[in-house]
Amino acid sequence: MKKLINDPDTVVSDALIGMDAAHPGLRIDHDRHIIYRADAPVAGKVGLISGGGSGHEPMHGGLVGPGMLDAACAGAVFTSPTPDQMLEATKKVDSGMGVLHIVKNYTGDVMNFEMAAEMAAVETGVEVRSVVTNDDVAVEDSLYTAGRRGVGVTVLLEKIVGAAAEQGRSLEELVALAGRVNDAGRSMGMALTSCIVPAAGSPTFDLGADEMEIGIGIHGEPGRYREPLGSAAEIAERIVVPVIQDFPLDKGDRVLAFVNGMGGTPLIELYLMYGEIAKILERHGIEIPRNLVGPYITSLEMAGCSVTLLRLDDELIDLWDAPVNTPALRWGV
Repeated sequence: MKKLINDPDTVVSDALIGMDAAHPGLRIDHDRHIIYRADAPVAGKVGLISGGGSGHEPMHGGLVGPGMLDAACAGAVFTSPTPDQMLEATKKVDSGMGVLHIVKNYTGDVMNFEMAAEMAAVETGVEVRSVVTNDDVAVEDSLYTAGRRGVGVTVLLEKIVGAAAEQGRSLEELVALAGRVNDAGRSMGMALTSCIVPAAGSPTFDLGADEMEIGIGIHGEPGRYREPLGSAAEIAERIVVPVIQDFPLDKGDRVLAFVNGMGGTPLIELYLMYGEIAKILERHGIEIPRNLVGPYITSLEMAGCSVTLLRLDDELIDLWDAPVNTPALRWGV
């Protein structure tokens, strides 16, 4: 194992020290591993919190800031944060308007966020609501989930709902919007290589030099099938067509096309993949008024990519275009 680390046991703590030094617009609780926007809580605004296991950077800590999250809780690598972390974050971002938890559908995340919401209600009276993302069409159940996994739509939802929160919308309005975004998004990914969790020191799974896994999860969970390595055009077909069919999308529909890198795939290949995916969407008569290309929800150094399609309407486009200022996404400011 070759990694730029000091000690496998201090990877998350050391990374947060570096994040603190690099982004003075954030406030980091190093004891509890919580990243806050510097001005939280923001008066008159619903607080937005997400989180999950580390190793998926820039999600979620890199998505904290005006226009997106108010706080993110960082668990150990590929391990859910604790209810105590989430409770502390909930308290710190509440301005009296309530708090929305954005949770990916993984058993540990769902359970711990539910416990944190219950604790917050008892201890402080903070009104907490949750939305669970479950956009992965590849498999119905996996090693860590009941139902579909929450993946790429989480990033898009945090941006869109974050913009609505900045407008001063109520907690109920944000819950409804978050549910609508989740229902409008579908994702599927693939892997060329495994990642190596620092504490394990060896690949999570074995994948031959001439093989690829279609439908892989962001923690290395198995996908739909394994087959010989194909061309970019063939891979695009494997992951985009099931997404289109799952909606289903129709001619004239508009989507935000998000091509995400898993951590070990360079941008030159991601743009190449976007080009192939755009061809497929054009062939189906699907318009792409907005897109996002880059590594935003990663799996350490796993090579591969995922595609997320979010069906758009005018309101979602306006919220996507609204200003945002985070380490990972920044425009209009």
